[in-house]
Amino acid sequence: MEIIRAQRLQKLPPYLFKEIDRLRDEVRSQGVDIIDLGVGDPDQPTPANVIKRLNEAAADPSTHKYPAYSGMNRFRASAAAWYKRRFDVDLVPEKEVITLIGSKEGLAHFPLAFVNPGDVVLVPSPAYPVYNSSTIMAGGVPVEMPLTKDNGFLPDLAAIDPATAKAAKIMVVNYPNNPTAAVADADFYQRLVEFALANSIIVVSDAAYTEMAFDGYKPLSFMQTPGAMEVGIEFHSLSKTYNMTGWRLGFAVGNAELVGGLGQVKSQIDSGAFDAVQIAGIEALEGDQSSLDDMRALYTKRRDVLVEGLQGLGLEVEKPKATFYVWCATPKGMKSADFTKRLLSECGIVTTPGNGFGAPGESYVRFALTVDKTRMAEALERMKKLEL
Repeated sequence: MEIIRAQRLQKLPPYLFKEIDRLRDEVRSQGVDIIDLGVGDPDQPTPANVIKRLNEAAADPSTHKYPAYSGMNRFRASAAAWYKRRFDVDLVPEKEVITLIGSKEGLAHFPLAFVNPGDVVLVPSPAYPVYNSSTIMAGGVPVEMPLTKDNGFLPDLAAIDPATAKAAKIMVVNYPNNPTAAVADADFYQRLVEFALANSIIVVSDAAYTEMAFDGYKPLSFMQTPGAMEVGIEFHSLSKTYNMTGWRLGFAVGNAELVGGLGQVKSQIDSGAFDAVQIAGIEALEGDQSSLDDMRALYTKRRDVLVEGLQGLGLEVEKPKATFYVWCATPKGMKSADFTKRLLSECGIVTTPGNGFGAPGESYVRFALTVDKTRMAEALERMKKLEL
């Protein structure tokens, strides 16, 4: 019997990080000592107080039952209180906050609630691949918004074709940005609200990296913007903030209709996040926050070692204000994939080719700050033999 996968799957490109893992493992099998600066997975442990609280909650039989679809009331209230403390945004937990099994899950499911077959979704490029793939899975048509250095890696709203803007159902933005590490200011967010209102577009803001910032910089939330609650929903994750990538816990906040639509989809697809994990999440949001300062200090040191080292090799790169990524231009005339392959085959260094995030990412490579300073310095030493 011939088994044919659905057309929606046939339209999807190979998942970028899965292919990177395959190439890494192939080189490692040859006995090469790999320094992995590819996938952005924190190398630091989850804070001890969060682990302790999980152990206590997991031992409580009351957490072993099916959780509430939209999340524990206590966790949603904790997320709302965190948004108030951090961004001075007022939220009604019961209507404007929903628990997620990681923000990726929420971002992937959101288009199913609002995108009909043929609807246009404006997606940034280069970008986290889920925005594009989730649009395709929902039957929508992704239309790229190029992010270029000349525009600070922000979407050029004025360059969007008016007919496309009117046809668009959703626009996705992500700041601080993966992969470019760019940040958005209040002026951009205000213009985005005005653009969304003028064209009846839902704004999806992926804010997974707001707490991973350097040199005293404090990234904004889109939801701080006047009018944002009318048009938007914002996704936040505990993965990067509290080194909880494997725990799969996040939340979305915003317009009650948008949050409710996502909740309706989730009620048909999953059974919610494990209550014990949500209880641990409350501890993360409300407990000792010193781990965040430690995290920022650690990544600041790594960032400085890497950026200064790359600049010393003659590469064009700027110090990011936020995220744990460094967006580095390739040597002149060299394609992203070619530079990535040379780094892996000749230096044993895993990076991510910029064009894997979308065509406008060509001639860039993304480095993740996920190894210690010593290994970072070793990677730079290995790169010297490339004679860039």
